[in-house]
Amino acid sequence: KAGAGLEPPPVFTDSRMPKKEPVAEIFESVSDGLKQLYRSKIRPIEEAYKFGEFYSPYMNDSDFDAKPMVLLLGQYSVGKTSFIKYLLGRDFPGAHIGPEPTTDRFIAVMHGQEDKTTPGNALAVSANMPFRGLEMFGNGFLSKFQGAQLDSPLLHHVTLIDTPGVLSGEKQRIGRTYSFTEVCAWFASRADVILLLFDAHKLDISDEFKEAIEALKGHDDKIRVVLNKADAVDSQKLLRIYGALMWSLGKVIKTPECMRVYIGSFWDQPLRGSEWSRQLFEMEMRDLLTDLKNVPKNAAVRKVNELVKRVRLAKAHAYIVGHLKKEMPSYFGAQKAQAKLLANIEEHFLKVHRAHSLPVGDFPDVAKFRAVMEGHDLTKFPKLDTKAIAAME
Repeated sequence: KAGAGLEPPPVFTDSRMPKKEPVAEIFESVSDGLKQLYRSKIRPIEEAYKFGEFYSPYMNDSDFDAKPMVLLLGQYSVGKTSFIKYLLGRDFPGAHIGPEPTTDRFIAVMHGQEDKTTPGNALAVSANMPFRGLEMFGNGFLSKFQGAQLDSPLLHHVTLIDTPGVLSGEKQRIGRTYSFTEVCAWFASRADVILLLFDAHKLDISDEFKEAIEALKGHDDKIRVVLNKADAVDSQKLLRIYGALMWSLGKVIKTPECMRVYIGSFWDQPLRGSEWSRQLFEMEMRDLLTDLKNVPKNAAVRKVNELVKRVRLAKAHAYIVGHLKKEMPSYFGAQKAQAKLLANIEEHFLKVHRAHSLPVGDFPDVAKFRAVMEGHDLTKFPKLDTKAIAAME
């Protein structure tokens, strides 16, 4: 027969087949890559262990596509709105300037083809805006939030967040229909730069402002301090004021590094004072503007950094919940067992820390975690999925 002397072709088993090298996905931008990573690897873990209820809400595509954000914080009449006007070179819709507390709401100053304001509720439900997460604060906050759109070269690259002036004494508790501190923490987690503005004439830090600054913990690298209206005092007083400001900040911002303080007078009037002080203010103001101009350049790195921080928190959260779930009884006495676990939650945090070598800085605040977990049933959480966590990393 024809072909009888020919040997059949060799058959390769799976072990002998050449393995295909994994092909890296190519994305048009860093934001596209981060969106894909978050949707496929990170969000499933967050949803399974209800991460959004313990930390910040789940992220949407608009959070990754958003322009860099600059958050301004300060007590009333320190010049936050005037500072924004100085940066833009013009007024913006909804701006009010005066010696009394004038800005009574959070204003997102954004780019638009024409001048207009947008109510907070409309911004929060808009799919192409990065404010969906603010819905968690309810109508009490959204009625005090608005967007201001205008055509300005700076706003092509960044979004500015003007905030209500922090009041002092009992006045700060009256009329707030939302948690000012929690809202500040939400914006701080998404901001690229946080500017703390102080008036050279009043350096006192009220209780509410202190709480707001303490809520910025974990975002120390974003904070810049601005000593405004510095041209209204003479050189000798300015040195004393600078020293007093650093002393006050040292009691509130617990970091070993010294805060960068920019000294100047950010408004549309010419600088006052001696030749020496005017040169100092001009150099300081120029440095701050350079710092802000670099924000868009560093935006991609910042987004990666923020997502890495979120992954570390989500990983620690999943290990904690998985450990607590494992400690629960299978059938009876679940309610008592959960109460006992939460009463001794510090011990269980320590066990998770030792078992998985997790950094202490990735663990949540004990009191906050306990308060939120008391509203959940531990038996309803899934078991620890180590493969999914490894894929997330």
